[in-house]
Amino acid sequence: MILDKNIHEECGVFGVYGCHNASDLVYYGLHSLQHRGQEACGIVACEDKNFNIAKGLGLVTEVFNEQNMAKLKGLNAIGHVRYSTAGGGGLENVQPMYFRHHTGDFALAHNGNIVNSNELKRYLEDLGSIFQSTSDTEILAHLIKKDKRDSERILAISEALNMLEGAFSFLILTADKLYACRDKYGLRPLSLAKLNGGYVVSSETCAFEVIGAKYIRDIEPGEIVVIDSSGVKSYYFSKYQKHKMCAMEYIYFARPDSDIEGANVHTFRKESGKLLYRQHPIKADIVVGVPDSSLSAAIGFAEESGIPYEMGLIKNKYIGRTFIQPSQELRERGVKMKLSAVSSIIKGKKVVLIDDSIVRGTTSKRIVKMLKEAGALEVHVYIASPPITSPCFYGVDISTYEELISAFHKIEEVKELIGADSLVFLNEDKLYEASKRKELCTACFSGKYPTALYQSFKEANKDGKF
Repeated sequence: MILDKNIHEECGVFGVYGCHNASDLVYYGLHSLQHRGQEACGIVACEDKNFNIAKGLGLVTEVFNEQNMAKLKGLNAIGHVRYSTAGGGGLENVQPMYFRHHTGDFALAHNGNIVNSNELKRYLEDLGSIFQSTSDTEILAHLIKKDKRDSERILAISEALNMLEGAFSFLILTADKLYACRDKYGLRPLSLAKLNGGYVVSSETCAFEVIGAKYIRDIEPGEIVVIDSSGVKSYYFSKYQKHKMCAMEYIYFARPDSDIEGANVHTFRKESGKLLYRQHPIKADIVVGVPDSSLSAAIGFAEESGIPYEMGLIKNKYIGRTFIQPSQELRERGVKMKLSAVSSIIKGKKVVLIDDSIVRGTTSKRIVKMLKEAGALEVHVYIASPPITSPCFYGVDISTYEELISAFHKIEEVKELIGADSLVFLNEDKLYEASKRKELCTACFSGKYPTALYQSFKEANKDGKF
């Protein structure tokens, strides 16, 4: 999948407690999580109860420099990379968010989406809260009751988290503690590692490798992990626990070198490619994957089928974010800038094109056309996931039906629209087989949501067709 498909993870979080040069470690952690959000980023560090913050719009390497990193002193820090969904963009929504209060200042970073945010905002505003941003992340800060007698803040945080419905991994940094919280459905990943006597928390395990942190375990659904000078403590704010990890984390969002709840992402994608061939065998000359997230599935498909894997599409890695654009014209131009077909490999061949998903279909159509213009005799499109037929309300920016080609068209119709000679989607049950899991959130494929949706479904169904 490539960016102009306009499907993005909302963000990634990274936190460090009890390590020298904590903010530098967070910088490298965020760089490893850059794929989870390229719109904005930020770091908050704490030293002797003094909080310092640096954040801005842009990539990690664009926002942070020697000048603003120099002020981020302390043994504890949290960071965030963002691609906006709920609340939109703008500097006021860039995280981590920092809050001052006489009972103790704190900073907050969030991955996910709160589906009852409108109801909670009205409730809090009726009580006198004034919001400084349009992000649903700020809601948690207002919900946490401030009481000096509650030094651990566990009760206050637990009560606040129990009022939230949706997907979230939260990091909360106080003057002497780091809290890591995960929603009771387990929709978004969050892991814990150890480093030089301190601790690290990350949205993905790939970020541990770059700083030399040793993975300990995943933070469980419904769990609050508290890290302070005495070590790590565990609490649960909910007894209702599910492991409904977002299937798209495995299919697309996470880096292939990450492990999510015991399953390696590359291994999952490679296995899904094998299952895709077993589901619908085909005779062809070459297998080509759409860079980058589809390459593992393409390798698996080629291994299982015996059809040679070739680099028939080349990705220009120096385009950056220039084609994350609102207009269709600019998106299509972005595809051309981003990918190019290798005519000498494609010409005269029957090609199996492997991609991880189809959203609008515009990118798939352009790639099929590109391959045929390069001389492909046939292009058979194999998708390593089921058709996306329903919006996501948990932190992925496909929030309306009108964005989804498979919500309105059958597979044969989609095939015709993108110009493919054949089109095959992976069956939903194969996702469980590839991940060796019994539970996943597959709402975008099945329309079966693990949580109540509140206002979200009404907003997604503006045309009244569903």
